[in-house]
Amino acid sequence: MKHALTIAACLLAVPAFAQDQTERQREAAKTEVWEPVPATVATPEGAAPSDAIVLFDGTSLDAWEAEEGGEAPWTVADGAMTVVSGSKGIRTKESFCDVQLHVEWRSPTDIEGFDSQDRGNSGVFLHEIYEIQVLDSSDNPTYPNGQAASIYKQAIPLVNASRAPGEWQEYDIIWKSPRFSEGGGLESPARVTVLHNGVLVQDDVVLSGKTEYIGAPSYPVHDCAPIYLQDHDSEVSFRNIWVRKL
Repeated sequence: MKHALTIAACLLAVPAFAQDQTERQREAAKTEVWEPVPATVATPEGAAPSDAIVLFDGTSLDAWEAEEGGEAPWTVADGAMTVVSGSKGIRTKESFCDVQLHVEWRSPTDIEGFDSQDRGNSGVFLHEIYEIQVLDSSDNPTYPNGQAASIYKQAIPLVNASRAPGEWQEYDIIWKSPRFSEGGGLESPARVTVLHNGVLVQDDVVLSGKTEYIGAPSYPVHDCAPIYLQDHDSEVSFRNIWVRKL
């Protein structure tokens, strides 16, 4: 008899349990958001995301021009483009604002007689005026706000993730452009996050203005602008450059 009562109690509990589960699902559904559905982006291994703009695929400088206009003067060989010392920098033909930017770079192996800022110096510039420093910072002391992956003269990287000269390195940059009012006032400053060889080195850093070699940074009013790579008298090479508009 006791066994029969236990079975009966269990049978009576089943509908109550099912009702409780239905109610929980109903409450959970209230916080489910089904739209908008994110677009699908293919991410093939070793290639740019499917929604990226490829700026350099190792074969052509068609997306680039000389900093003063005209054909980009750097060399292209073995899947990389290399600074021609004295030729000045190059910039993209297209202008960009907020972006995710991927750049791979390599400093020269000939380092004899070179140190500090004279070793593998170049730069990745957003809007042509905000610099992420490129430098051979492997066993090469210099001022920390000028070493590789610094926001030049503004922000020291959290760590030094540099590889040896001659080895390929990667920057993954998340860039948020500054905003200006119609009257030219600064509404919101530029912000940047940088990963150097997969390591977070700049964490949502707020910039004080454009890059300055001498003096304090400040903001000129500007719109979207090209991405610029610097000629700093060193044969730095670049490859696999792509950008996603955010």
